Amino acid sequence: MKHLLEIRLTSTRPALDARPLEKRVGLIILATDHTTEPDFRRMVASDRIGVYVARIPYANPTTPENLRKMQPSLTAGAALILPDEPLDAICYSCTSASVVIGDAEIEAAVQAAKPGVPVVTPPMAGVRGLKALGARTISILTPYTVETSRPMAAYFAAHGFDIASFTCLGFEDDREMARIAPTSLVDLAREATDAQADALFVSCTALRAALAVVGMEEAIGRPVVTSNQATAWNCLRLCGDDEPRAEFGRLMTLPLGQ
Repeated sequence: MKHLLEIRLTSTRPALDARPLEKRVGLIILATDHTTEPDFRRMVASDRIGVYVARIPYANPTTPENLRKMQPSLTAGAALILPDEPLDAICYSCTSASVVIGDAEIEAAVQAAKPGVPVVTPPMAGVRGLKALGARTISILTPYTVETSRPMAAYFAAHGFDIASFTCLGFEDDREMARIAPTSLVDLAREATDAQADALFVSCTALRAALAVVGMEEAIGRPVVTSNQATAWNCLRLCGDDEPRAEFGRLMTLPLGQ
């Protein structure tokens, strides 16, 4: 007959750090998203900054109506990220939905679960990035249909930018958008950038555009801001990380600004 193993309970408890990692960035992403997590792991996560993800329901095709349907899930999604613990920033990673729903509405929905947390959306970060680069006249490239692209044009115009050109690719499924090769984006950027533009904004968190930023900038001879690059930059700066990361484009060398 085997003897029962004695399990000893220690009489002392180890001291606890204030946090497992110093800074916390939350991500709310689409159920279908292939790209944001790898991008944030590459550009944001470190021994100092943790990235914590919640997925919310989303169904293609990418139309304004379907994008707007995500709004009721935002509060519950935010609540699932380290419940009852504060975050240093939280990003809702969908550019087109942020434009359709509205930055203020997204902030209110997220802060209902995470009061006081700085909320970042891709178009908001894009505007901040373009302004940090001194751009006033821009070209825009999106993978969307014309219908889904129109609100994007109106958003950037409302934030004071002159739009020299706007090019869209006509895709309806974000999973297919994620399959566009980064090298193809370099050629598309060259075609989409107007000679009068100060910078190019490449929209959509599904695109693997952050991997192509340097190539796009070399191809067009001016700065490029992409959705995931801009939100990563914004979240890093909110975490007090000002380290230049030129391998992800000119924007990643700049402070957040006002």
